[in-house]
Amino acid sequence: MDNDEPLEPETTEEAGTQATPHSSDETLYCEAETAPASDKGKPTRESSETDLEIEDTEKYFTTGQKELYMEACKLVGVVPVSYFIRNMEESYMNLNHHGLGPHGTKAIAIALVSNTTLITLELADNSIMEDGILSLVEMLQENYYLQELNISNNALGFEGAKVIAEFLQKNSSSLLSLQLSGNKFKDQSAELLCQALSANYRIKEMDLSHNEFSDKDGEFLGSMLALNVGLQTLDLSWNHLSPRAAVSLSNGLRSNVTLKTLDISMNGFGNEGAAALGEALKSNSSLAYLDVSNNDISNEGIIKLSKGLEFNECLRTLKLFLNPMNMEGAVSLIMSIKKNPKSKMENLDISNVMVSEQFVKFLDGVYAIHPQLDVVYKAIQGLSAKKSIIQYPNPMKLIQSYADQNKIKVLDFFKSLTPTGMMKMPVSDFLKAMIQQNKIPLNRFQIRELIKRLDDKNGNVNFSVLEVVKP
Repeated sequence: MDNDEPLEPETTEEAGTQATPHSSDETLYCEAETAPASDKGKPTRESSETDLEIEDTEKYFTTGQKELYMEACKLVGVVPVSYFIRNMEESYMNLNHHGLGPHGTKAIAIALVSNTTLITLELADNSIMEDGILSLVEMLQENYYLQELNISNNALGFEGAKVIAEFLQKNSSSLLSLQLSGNKFKDQSAELLCQALSANYRIKEMDLSHNEFSDKDGEFLGSMLALNVGLQTLDLSWNHLSPRAAVSLSNGLRSNVTLKTLDISMNGFGNEGAAALGEALKSNSSLAYLDVSNNDISNEGIIKLSKGLEFNECLRTLKLFLNPMNMEGAVSLIMSIKKNPKSKMENLDISNVMVSEQFVKFLDGVYAIHPQLDVVYKAIQGLSAKKSIIQYPNPMKLIQSYADQNKIKVLDFFKSLTPTGMMKMPVSDFLKAMIQQNKIPLNRFQIRELIKRLDDKNGNVNFSVLEVVKP
């Protein structure tokens, strides 16, 4: 404020202009520092039901984030959340299962309007309802720092979907990731959200899993994918999408050029849907990760899906776990990859399929053509999964032995696999590097065990866990 002169109060409210003894309620605010008297003039408020706009915001910015939140809690009549106060200056905030309700959500939204540090906000399972969503979207149009928002499992329904759809159409926030899982969205909600996403180019990740989308919604989703130019990750798992929806969705995938990750597991695509996906894979040029696990696809559908792999040049991960297929379907998948010299396939998950030794020998031949490929199957017929792993030496012991012989740390060996000696690298790059290195002979079972140990659950292997290992 100019000349450091104290402001005159704009109203007759004097409670905050000087220090007063703490009441039993005020002890909830003990973590916040008392603002200087010169900064405590309070602007007039029209009513407690106004939106997030607070008059004379310059004065509120000077009082600090914590004070603003506590004032907001008084305004809406809720008890402050101590965890929120303690972590206001962090980049990540987890308020899942805090029972905030619409009023508690509004108080947090008011406090976050001017926040410049928070990037990820988790608000799952808080019964925030329509009023809470309204507060959040108003905040998002003022806050240009928040990038990831999780409002899953809040039973938002159609009314909540309307608010979110209107917000998405504006393309007016910095939000990149929006999680809307488990919000009881049905046909009408799907239509509104898909119309909004068709025009939205800012959202990169959308989670719509565990909702109630059905056949009709597949048409909306397919049309949206054909028009959208922003989404890179879409999760539609655990819905009610059957063959008809799968066909519509696949038609949208044919022309989509931005989507890289699609999870449609735990639906009911069936063989007809698998055939449609196979056709889409022939022309799609962006999808790198596709999860079609548990979709009631038998060998018939797998064979048709495989046809798409003969031409696809971008898919890297295909998950088909828990589909009623057997080794016949597995062979068709491997043959398709073998036939495609431009295949980028790195991870094929058919981990419920038991294969034969002949299949494994055939797979070794495909590995020679595509060294980046890793196929996860259940076991070899006549040999339990446990025995198939135990028969190979512990890979970490082999690496430790190599490190001892060369008088280096185990960590140094792993860092040597990365071009810049970084502490982590993508799983696919790690797999290739371990296959191509010739210092320690390891097979794919052993490398897979290493990946399990070092996987950070974000698509990378992290070597930092090995820092304590001495030569």
